[in-house]
Amino acid sequence: MPTMRDAPLARAFDHAARSYDALVLANPGYHAHLRRSARRLGLPDRGRGLRVLDLGCGTGASTAALLSALPEAQITAVDASAGMLERAAAKDWPDGVTFVHTPAECLAEADVTGPFDAVFAAYLFRNTSDPDQVLSAVREVLAPGGRLAVHDYTLSGKHRHRAVWSAVCAGLLPLTTALGDGALYQHLWRSVIEFDTADRFAERLADAGFTQVRVLPLPGWQTGITHTFVGRAGDERPRR
Repeated sequence: MPTMRDAPLARAFDHAARSYDALVLANPGYHAHLRRSARRLGLPDRGRGLRVLDLGCGTGASTAALLSALPEAQITAVDASAGMLERAAAKDWPDGVTFVHTPAECLAEADVTGPFDAVFAAYLFRNTSDPDQVLSAVREVLAPGGRLAVHDYTLSGKHRHRAVWSAVCAGLLPLTTALGDGALYQHLWRSVIEFDTADRFAERLADAGFTQVRVLPLPGWQTGITHTFVGRAGDERPRR
């Protein structure tokens, strides 16, 4: 089955929103890993006085991770799926958190403007039609030297990590199919297989003009499967 993009993918996430939080609980370390990636932004003073963009917030797990690391930051959380965003916004948040319905490529049209001190993007880039366009949008809203942390399934390139990922997804498919979301989770399976390896995504960040790019592993069964990528918005024009 081909991967989905844009409006069909947003609709699939809309439908899956009702059961999404329960399903991610089946993933050991899901929330702890998000918190670790948020801490890897390395922002000071509990985020006091800082603006942070949560790009692709889903049902709010990444937003909660940012709040854990940066409880005093002003956080703008955006997502292309109205259903996921509705679930996120319905939860209990402090006044410094706001939610905006928009694709990552259309931040300016939704009046999501910088400068942001940091951008956090979890499970986003492999679901976009044009990752480089999204990276360009991120550069536009980041302050000079602003920080980016990307948290995503990006395989190491080793066969065993690909095999573990496929085995986990195959085990979940009967349940997600019974819930009516089999097509979405088949997409998620294939999107990881077809997207950049960890090293290639790091190169993509450098090509987009990010500096001090590092690839950081995550522990447990996701070692070699999920990584945090951190970098800073550089002053030089992106390499093309």
